[in-house]
Amino acid sequence: MQGHDDLEPTVHIRELKKDRVNFVLKNVDLAFANSLRRVMMADIPTVAIDMVEIEINTTVLPDEFIAHRLGMVPLESSNCDEAIRYTRDCTCLAGCDACSIVLHLNVSCNDHHTMDVTSHHLDLIPPGTRDTWGEPMMEGDAGEELTKRGENFGKPVGKDDGSSPILICKIRKGQQLKLRCVAKKGIAKEHAKWSPCSAVAFEYDPYNKLRHTTYWYESDPKTEWPLSANAQEEEPPRDNEPFDFNAQPRQFYFDVETDGSLGPQEVVMKGLAELQTKLANLILGLKSQPELGMPGTEPQTNGHVAAETWGGGGGGGGGWGAGGGGGGWGDRQVRPAEALPQAGGPTPVLPPVAGLRVLGAGVLQARLDGEAQRNKPTGGTCDIVVVKLDVILH
Repeated sequence: MQGHDDLEPTVHIRELKKDRVNFVLKNVDLAFANSLRRVMMADIPTVAIDMVEIEINTTVLPDEFIAHRLGMVPLESSNCDEAIRYTRDCTCLAGCDACSIVLHLNVSCNDHHTMDVTSHHLDLIPPGTRDTWGEPMMEGDAGEELTKRGENFGKPVGKDDGSSPILICKIRKGQQLKLRCVAKKGIAKEHAKWSPCSAVAFEYDPYNKLRHTTYWYESDPKTEWPLSANAQEEEPPRDNEPFDFNAQPRQFYFDVETDGSLGPQEVVMKGLAELQTKLANLILGLKSQPELGMPGTEPQTNGHVAAETWGGGGGGGGGWGAGGGGGGWGDRQVRPAEALPQAGGPTPVLPPVAGLRVLGAGVLQARLDGEAQRNKPTGGTCDIVVVKLDVILH
C-alpha cells in the first residue's frame, strides 16, 4: 500500500474564470503549499508604471498622489519573462524599448460637469516612436523582446475589452492633467505594484481534525463555526475518533485572484516554474563545491571533532575549574572524542551556502555562556555533546 510520500502531487481545477481560479492541490505538505502561495504573490514578474513625468497638473490632487495611483494601475503583462528586460540587465543608460514602456495621458475638462480621469485615458506609445524621453534605440538591440510582445502588452488592463476603468482623479472645467509614464519590469518583492495577484489564499483541514484552529464559542462550535464549502471534498470525522498526533495536511484548497495583468492559469504555471527554479538553484549551490571548506574547521576523527583543551584559567570570564581571577576555563581537560561511542560511516559534507551556517555531525565541545553558569554542575567537568548533521540559519 502506498503512503502519502509515494503519491504524485495532483491538481484538480474546480473553477476557472477570467481573473480567478479555484483548485485543489493534493499530496504535498504544508511547506510546499505555502511556498507556492508566496511565490505567486511576490516572485512573478509583471510591468507597472515606475516613473511619472508630470507636465501639467491643475487638479486638486498633488503630483505625488497622482503618481502613486498611476503606479497601482495594472498593465497587460502576458509573457513578461521574454517580452521585456529588467532595467538592471539592459545595456542602455536612460531607458530604451527593450526595458521600458511609455504611456501618455493628456486630459482637460471644457464643460461644467465633473470629468473622471481613468486608466482608459492612458495611451501606449508604440516602440520606436519615443520623443524627448530616453535615448535612441540601437538598431536590432530590442528586436528579440519586441517580437515576443502581444498586441496589448503594456496597455492598462481592460482598456480594449469594455471593462470598468480605474479612476485616477476627477477634474472640473478649466483643469488639465498632462503627463508621461514609464513602465518597467519588476516583482512584488520590490514593490506591491508588480504583484499579479489581488489575493492568494488556501485552506486545509476544513473539519479541523488536526486541531490547527482553537474554536472560541459560547455554546456549540458546530453552529457558531459553520463548515466551509471545502468540507464537501473530505470525509467528516467519526464521533469519539482518537486524535492522530502524526497526521499532516496533504490536501489544500487554493483560491487565486489576479488583477488582470496575467491570467490565472499563467500565474499558477509561472509560480510553479519559479518555485522549481529556486529549488534548482539551491541544489546547484549545494553541489557546486565537493568539500565543506568552512573557515576555522577543526580536524575530525571518524566524523568527530578532535578534542580541544581549555586550560590556564585565570581569565576574567566565568567558567569552571581551578583558575584564578574569577575562574576562567580551568586545568581540567575535555575528554577525547575517542572516549565516546563512534558512529559508523563518513560524515556527510555540504558546501558553504550564503546565509547558512553548517554544523557537522560529531562532537561539539559545550562552551557555557554567562546564562548557563547559573545551572552548572558541582563536578566542574564539561560534557561532550554528539549531534547529527544540522543546517541552521546563520
